[in-house]
Amino acid sequence: MNAYHHAATGRLDIAYLEWNPQGSRTAVLLHGWPDSPQCWKHVASVLAASGYRVLAPALRGFAPTRFRDPATPRSGQLAALGRDLLDFIDVLGLERPVLVGHDWGARAAANACGLRDGVASHLAMLSVGYGTNAPDQPLSLQQARNYWYHWFMATPRGARVVRDERKAFARQMWDTWAPVGWYADADFDEAAQAFEGDDWAEIVLHSYRHRWGFVDGDPAYAEDEARLNPAPGLPVATLVLHGADDTCNHPDSSKGREAFFLGRYERKVLDGVGHFPQREAPQEVADAILQFCQHD
Repeated sequence: MNAYHHAATGRLDIAYLEWNPQGSRTAVLLHGWPDSPQCWKHVASVLAASGYRVLAPALRGFAPTRFRDPATPRSGQLAALGRDLLDFIDVLGLERPVLVGHDWGARAAANACGLRDGVASHLAMLSVGYGTNAPDQPLSLQQARNYWYHWFMATPRGARVVRDERKAFARQMWDTWAPVGWYADADFDEAAQAFEGDDWAEIVLHSYRHRWGFVDGDPAYAEDEARLNPAPGLPVATLVLHGADDTCNHPDSSKGREAFFLGRYERKVLDGVGHFPQREAPQEVADAILQFCQHD
């Protein structure tokens, strides 16, 4: 298994995996929930073989990334994820990397682009529709049903499950968000190591509760929140990949978003793929990213 490296930012000791350190271009791959940087190993290998230096950090709350100060609020708000990514880029001195994100990682990558023009050469978002962060967003009844776990985590019972039965809770998502039989037990067990971080439960609970306005955010991100809400238009060239069989975020949730993108924009629906395209169809995902990023 690839060993973790570490980058110290003002708030975090960010653990990350790296492939092909001498690559001529850089891609940063950001995982979602509930997952880990290991989800990218097959995609990363293809990108690395094509000349990319590939970095896959663990998001805040996900082991082995950790907070540097016990007093730092354990906020999972999406603006914080975007700011964490900018801090990671700055600490490593990355010049306009390709940003690829899945689920939470897609929101982090898009928010980083919203907070700093020109930070990325290209953006690829997997399984998420842009402009879907606001508490008052339109939501179909089907999508409200899909988001049962959001509402569950807003309750005391849900909080107990996240804290005390985290692996079983996460596995429920893996078992129901994609066609049956798409993963091996070893893959889940590997990913679940990231859920053992001391702050994982608090970050997860705060993230989903903040997303719907149930709790306040960290005041440190008030300026970033103001810049990201309502969602700004993004000038970066953007590719959206969404599984046709995604039963977490219905593929229609990323449809009709063209007005948000001020540069080149493409969206591709992947037949037979659920919520985890980078795991379910890594070659197809890697090929789509490489093809898209051939052009400025």
